[in-house]
Amino acid sequence: MDRDSVRYDDSVKKDLLAAVETRKELGAGYESEIVDSFLDRVEDRLDARVEERVRRRLAEEDAAGIRERRSGRQPRQPRSDAWFAAFSLIIAIPLTAIATTGFRGGGPIGLVVVWLGIVAVNVARARSTHRG
Repeated sequence: MDRDSVRYDDSVKKDLLAAVETRKELGAGYESEIVDSFLDRVEDRLDARVEERVRRRLAEEDAAGIRERRSGRQPRQPRSDAWFAAFSLIIAIPLTAIATTGFRGGGPIGLVVVWLGIVAVNVARARSTHRG
């Protein structure tokens, strides 16, 4: 265990002992309020610890992002790549319909041209975002 955990455990132990003593002094009639008060203090401590961990993690991620920018590499963007691919497939549906049934009888040649274009755009996007 690290020092913070030991300190945290000691303070929780002290609060619990104080709650037990208070319960002995006040009697069973106040037990619910004493327990609620103790749990509120524990919850506040847990919230503070979680917030501190999140703050540290975000600082580490910010530092990593700064290092990537300084090195000239672009940060990875897997979600935007997936969205781009999904968007191109959605656009492919009406383009396919237009190419096969559209003006001047497109047919199979129009279908091939549309899908080659979609593939070319996605390959170009993949190469440009993964270069570095």
